[in-house]
Amino acid sequence: MSERRSQTIWYRMRIVALAALLLTLLAACSAVRTSPPAASYDAEVATSWFGMALNLVQKTPGFTPPVASRVFGYLGVALYETVRPGLPGYRSLAGQLNGLETLPQPNALARYHWPAAANSALASLTHRLFPTAPPEMMTAVDALEAYFAQEFAAQEDATTLARSAAWGKIMANAIYAWSMTDGGHEGYLHSFSDAYLPPSGPGMWVSTPPTFAQALQPYWGQNRPFVLSAADDCPAPPPPAYSEEANSPFYAEALEVYDSGRSRSEEQVQIALFWADDPGRTATPPGHWISILGQILEEGSYTLDKAAEAYAKVGVVVTDAFITCWRTKYQYNLLRPITYIQQVIDTEWNASAITDPVITPPFPEYTSGHSVQSSAVVVVLTSLFGEGYAFTDHTHDALGLPPHSFPSFTAAAEEAAISRLYGGIHYRSAIVNGLAQGRCVAEKILALDFQQ
Repeated sequence: MSERRSQTIWYRMRIVALAALLLTLLAACSAVRTSPPAASYDAEVATSWFGMALNLVQKTPGFTPPVASRVFGYLGVALYETVRPGLPGYRSLAGQLNGLETLPQPNALARYHWPAAANSALASLTHRLFPTAPPEMMTAVDALEAYFAQEFAAQEDATTLARSAAWGKIMANAIYAWSMTDGGHEGYLHSFSDAYLPPSGPGMWVSTPPTFAQALQPYWGQNRPFVLSAADDCPAPPPPAYSEEANSPFYAEALEVYDSGRSRSEEQVQIALFWADDPGRTATPPGHWISILGQILEEGSYTLDKAAEAYAKVGVVVTDAFITCWRTKYQYNLLRPITYIQQVIDTEWNASAITDPVITPPFPEYTSGHSVQSSAVVVVLTSLFGEGYAFTDHTHDALGLPPHSFPSFTAAAEEAAISRLYGGIHYRSAIVNGLAQGRCVAEKILALDFQQ
């Protein structure tokens, strides 16, 4: 065989090999393009799993407001990162959130069913975040996962569904491993610490009736936040200087709570009860806002892509809001209104040992957790759904509390905040400065790069 003919044959073989490779790549790219984006699916899998989380928070001992906020944060990030490859133009939060340097990636040449992936991820992570939930609740978790698996079996081939479910579990495992390093791991087992000794002295917090419980989660403010970077991120100004003088600003704030308690209207009582969100009876204050988000997504018929972004942003902001609020509470350790009023203004006020109409929770007063988290969440919700978004909140229909309608998210946050003065558990400065603190937290979260 001549050298020229040999070269020709070699050249032709090379062309054939390159053509085969090109056809393989084109076929793979075609497979990727045939994976429908997350925007082509409804948000039912997301709203259902967060609805399950609300039930679990209510019925699982130890899920206090800070602990609940953390759960919503990790579930939100897990949902987002699981379906993010199906969100064209969206970026991962790896490298943006504290301690989250890298995350696994799906096979870029394979087909995925994003709702099936989300179902698997949220089911897996829910099991791991609620290991102490009552058995009947874990049965409900398994039933919800099975329900969606059956639904999706009619939509997609078995191979794609198995691949998608496996991907969801991989992401859930990665998010859970990351969560274990934030300082709040298994916080549901450590609501109170015998090692913590609250500072004593004039104006300092003391346990309150009727249970006179220890300080709740005194070290929560030391946890790693998602976005806030420094111990002084979003600080609140000091509360008014403690004083028992009748002409002092502090006395005036306590007197306002006292006067409100004696003259509040029935409407104000109902507002206090609507936003009380007591653990064990409800899904806690952060759960109230997760409930509102779920209602908005369902009523607006939003799709999976919007739900993933919304739950991630709201989950992250409510988590960081509680961390910075708790840091502030145990920085100032301010006494509650019931303590000050009984000691300084009226020794007979609520002498029956119960605060009416809302029981004072067992942790320092300043700043107001309701104010911080509500303000933070509504800034995020406004960025997602727009100014002047009117809605009706049906969170507590099952408790017999009538729904509340609002002309905007901001109006709802302001009602949630002032409800704590109506309930007799916060001074006005904790509310006003708490609202400002929450807005600061939200601005930090909105600085994240979700889109490329």
